[in-house]
Amino acid sequence: MTNDLIMQFGTSRFLQAHVDFFVSESLLQGLSTSKIVIVQSSNSQAGKQRLSAFNTHSTYPVKVQGIQNGEIIDDVHHIGAVELALQANDDWEKIVTLFCHRVTHVVSNTADKGFQLNTDDDASLLETHIAPKSFPAKLLVLLLARFNHSKKSIVIMPCELVVNNGDVLYDLVLNLAMEWQLPTQFTSWLEKDCVWANSLVDRIVSEAIEPIGAVTEPYALWAIEKQANLILPCQSTAIKLVDSLKDIELLKLGILNLSHTYLVDLWQKDELNGQPLSEINTVREAMEHRELRHALESVLAEEVIPILIAAELSEDVISYVESVRERFLNPFLQHKLSDIAQNHQTKVERRILPIYKKGLAILPNHALPKLKACLIANECHQTI
Repeated sequence: MTNDLIMQFGTSRFLQAHVDFFVSESLLQGLSTSKIVIVQSSNSQAGKQRLSAFNTHSTYPVKVQGIQNGEIIDDVHHIGAVELALQANDDWEKIVTLFCHRVTHVVSNTADKGFQLNTDDDASLLETHIAPKSFPAKLLVLLLARFNHSKKSIVIMPCELVVNNGDVLYDLVLNLAMEWQLPTQFTSWLEKDCVWANSLVDRIVSEAIEPIGAVTEPYALWAIEKQANLILPCQSTAIKLVDSLKDIELLKLGILNLSHTYLVDLWQKDELNGQPLSEINTVREAMEHRELRHALESVLAEEVIPILIAAELSEDVISYVESVRERFLNPFLQHKLSDIAQNHQTKVERRILPIYKKGLAILPNHALPKLKACLIANECHQTI
């Protein structure tokens, strides 16, 4: 048992196949020594079964299946990154003790509503041994306990799909500390001694393996913005330190996210250029459909890629396009178009409109008829 620990909030299949995967590989290669203590907030029966499995199994399986550099990948990795799993409400005092004595890093993936505050959480909790309900309040209570114990710095690395997630989480915790009227020495420590890392994660984890484990694709990215005093919890080729996340965010938005939504927009029609679409159900099937594939490749080549190249990104646009093409053609992945189609109009506004506006700004003489037609069809014409 090593002394240092990474405290992870969340037990999702994504974390099992992403952060936990990287930590396990790093441990196996002798590149790091810290294992993970998992904290679960849910009291659900399924959650309890997962916790029990983490605590009774030394490893769990992650199947990596797909295409990488033209080669079929179909491997099983046995992940041995987890030392202990705890339940927030049942084990809060133990969690606080570990946080004060052994934890050097915090990682989290607390789903879409994970950063939301709860009105039941207030300063009176500081006089109890009860876990707060929201993740930001839990983190605040833990940080205050650490400050009072040792004032030792810590690295906080949220993985939620929120732009500038580290900055956002810092603001939430700081504002809560001020609302609870905590000492200025503590809020100063939060700012100056704690590292709040902005990061972007990218890996499709298609299904869970029960009771613990996951099925995922070969592609994986954990992009983290550089800053002073940032120490990584593990080493992996999937971890990329960057000066700014803006270029990676724009590239992912313009190629991966836009392509998904543009394919769905075409797929929702009964036919395309006389070819029926009723038998198409997944992204891979769409990519193997001649007309759908041609339509996607055309909008990328004629409109999207020129915009991204003109933006002079620090990332290699063409190689990223190729990696996304391989991901979409993954023969193992059942990525349903109907799932992507949920909240379609909102996704058109969030994924296609920003790229269209970027094109108008940096390539004013370059026609964008396909993107414009998609926006108009989804009633985004008032904003173009």
